Amino acid sequence: MYKRRHLEEVLSGPVSRHKVRLLFGARQTGKTQLLRHLLAGPSTRFFDLQDSAERRRFEADPSSFSREVRALPAAIRTVAVDETQKVPALLDEVQGLFDAAPHRWQFYLTGSSARRLRARSANLLPGRSHAYRLHPVCGWEVGREAAARDVALPAPPAVRRRRAPRPAPVVAAGPLPFAAQRLDRILLLGCLPGVRSEPAATARATLATYVEHYLEEEIRREALVREIGPFLVFLRLAALESGRQVNLARLSQESGVPVSTLKSYYQVLVDTFVGYWILPYAGRSRKRLLTSPRFHFFDVGVRNAAAEVGYDGRVSDELGGPLLEQWVAQELVARADYAGRGHRVSFWRTTYGVEVDLVWESFREDVPVEVKWTTRPRPVDVRHLETFLDEFPRRARRGLLVCRCPRPQQLTDRVTAIPWDAL
Repeated sequence: MYKRRHLEEVLSGPVSRHKVRLLFGARQTGKTQLLRHLLAGPSTRFFDLQDSAERRRFEADPSSFSREVRALPAAIRTVAVDETQKVPALLDEVQGLFDAAPHRWQFYLTGSSARRLRARSANLLPGRSHAYRLHPVCGWEVGREAAARDVALPAPPAVRRRRAPRPAPVVAAGPLPFAAQRLDRILLLGCLPGVRSEPAATARATLATYVEHYLEEEIRREALVREIGPFLVFLRLAALESGRQVNLARLSQESGVPVSTLKSYYQVLVDTFVGYWILPYAGRSRKRLLTSPRFHFFDVGVRNAAAEVGYDGRVSDELGGPLLEQWVAQELVARADYAGRGHRVSFWRTTYGVEVDLVWESFREDVPVEVKWTTRPRPVDVRHLETFLDEFPRRARRGLLVCRCPRPQQLTDRVTAIPWDAL
């Protein structure tokens, strides 16, 4: 059953009405299901490039796509192409159709590999398109109990309240949100929509298959790297190092892979939406800062599968802190993408050991966020947040400690400890 996604209103809203909508994201984040829900009805023609027959037809003759679209009945106003990177030449065809009749059709294109599009010199429709990224399920898409609906970092009001016209009829009541889940399950199995709906044993097998499928489909078949063996070694190391500042020299020594090759491998992960970089906070500081970026996998469950982390149904105290921090980073990055321009996630670390795990940056304020695997937060736990607030008083006026406490607690005048599910 389809569950509500945060991008629904943005994709169907007026902002992108006369633009080509590009929906990117890693495999299994729900891109196809989202578009089939939004565009359900007789006014949409859906081209599925996962279908081998349809894909081969357009590979042999990309211009046939334009001819088929022009031949569509006048009642069909929307054209969707799923997994566009499989036939990059179709972007040129879409541009030609759009330029010839910008108001005739609404185009929706999905893709799970920006690398292949760039490698084939594909036209990414500059000036004609709006690009969006779909993430695993985030807190804005999860149903909350009435007593716990207040969140520390809510969706922007303009996104939350605007009710834009949809391109196709939908059920009046609308889809339900995703159900809340236990923290242990989230940290071990992650937040991919399909995985969330499966029993734990099935979900573990699905994640293991996900990594194998990624290697086979995205890496080996698309020839994104020359040798699969060194990439296998790298993928496990990158998963184990996820959430830490990257030291390429050390990783090269441990893996036997040259630094230049490691850089290209990390770019493969970014281009296939399996991971992203989190950069240091850019605010002016009187302190000496570490400037190496941190790399994060897009989903903590996929990270665990790639790192070959064992499962016993619960998270140990040793792994709890790092996994909770990675999940919080995953949440904030998704929300920053959904909130739009002016929102980003960073971290702050000085050369003498003062560190803030994450910083939520927005137009109005920057909020430093610390993550602790504790059920009993204390004021001493937020001393680095206080240092950050003192260092940047104009931009940062409050801080958050995300932990496992049952209810919010005011630890200092400026810092609040919140339960993980109240983020």
